[in-house]
Amino acid sequence: MTVISQLQNNKADMQQTRIHTQPLPTLQPGEALLRISRVALTTNNITYAAFGETPHLRYWDFFPTGAAEWFHMPAWGFAEVVETTVEGIAKGERFYGYWPIASHVVMKPVRIGERGFYDGAEHRLQLTSAYNQYQRISTDAAYRAADEDYQMLLRPLFITSFMLADFLDDNDFFGARQVVVSSASSKTAYGTAFCLESNPRVELIGLTSAGNTGFVEELGCYARAVEYADVEKLDPSLPTLYVDFSGNRSLRARVHQHFGSALVHDCYAGSAQSHEHIGEADMSLPGPQPQPYFAPYQIKKRNADWGPEEVTRRFNEAQLAFIRRVSDPQHAWMQINQHAGLDAAQQLVEALIAGDIDPLAGHAVLLD
Repeated sequence: MTVISQLQNNKADMQQTRIHTQPLPTLQPGEALLRISRVALTTNNITYAAFGETPHLRYWDFFPTGAAEWFHMPAWGFAEVVETTVEGIAKGERFYGYWPIASHVVMKPVRIGERGFYDGAEHRLQLTSAYNQYQRISTDAAYRAADEDYQMLLRPLFITSFMLADFLDDNDFFGARQVVVSSASSKTAYGTAFCLESNPRVELIGLTSAGNTGFVEELGCYARAVEYADVEKLDPSLPTLYVDFSGNRSLRARVHQHFGSALVHDCYAGSAQSHEHIGEADMSLPGPQPQPYFAPYQIKKRNADWGPEEVTRRFNEAQLAFIRRVSDPQHAWMQINQHAGLDAAQQLVEALIAGDIDPLAGHAVLLD
């Protein structure tokens, strides 16, 4: 192996992709070379790409391509150390974390401990630290070898779901009696509903397209599924919290206009279907101004409230329960499709960006 192969996207047109190869660099002291084994591709990755230049997110900056017009779309998955100059990082060790969609990556492991390491590459020091941490599978209490595909597909989404559910509960749902969730068929949305389904204080309503109402109803974690066309049929007198996974401005406006002063909070949780940010027009809508939600902020709060070990314990417990629910052979919420190689990943990325999304499908790309 003399080259690194990378799947890259064009910043001006995300759906334009290329497979780029470059010579394998000579490792410098303090560096490790990892072979990327498998990664998950979901609409979450498209969100990373769409918001790549957002100042507090900067997803394009994690894995620079060296070409101004091209970027790496990050993905969660597993990789193995194939060469290392770093004490405490052994050849053959397997790590879970945040990778480029590529054959290999060179990292600079720092803060090495029992849990794993952080990538100390200079360009990542100012980026969100949660994305810079790499977990040894040997010390990951939630790791199950048979669940690797489920873990990499669901953990990065479910941490958002788990902390979002906690954020809403922590704020007593801002006084709401019903929670209306858009893009209810998306994995992050129904992960949030899974965490809240037994909460007696609110009724969960899943907004979805006409073609996905059956899927949303069958999930069982929403009290009911409602088509987007029927938003105005919801009771406008009930205190309502809107959790927005669609990013659709027209839908957001309809929600605000329908509920008016009964809308107690508009929580924008991110989107793959819309690449637009909250704009001035959204801020002039009746009711509360839309507020973006960012999971690391709630993680930081709970680390202070509970301690990191307790946060991890609670999350691991919930994640394992979620994987059991999603993978239940009698009523599976997700079917895993495996794709081999960067060529297959390229086709998949282009399909996901185009919006060709089956809510039942989860995609694992095998690279080694």
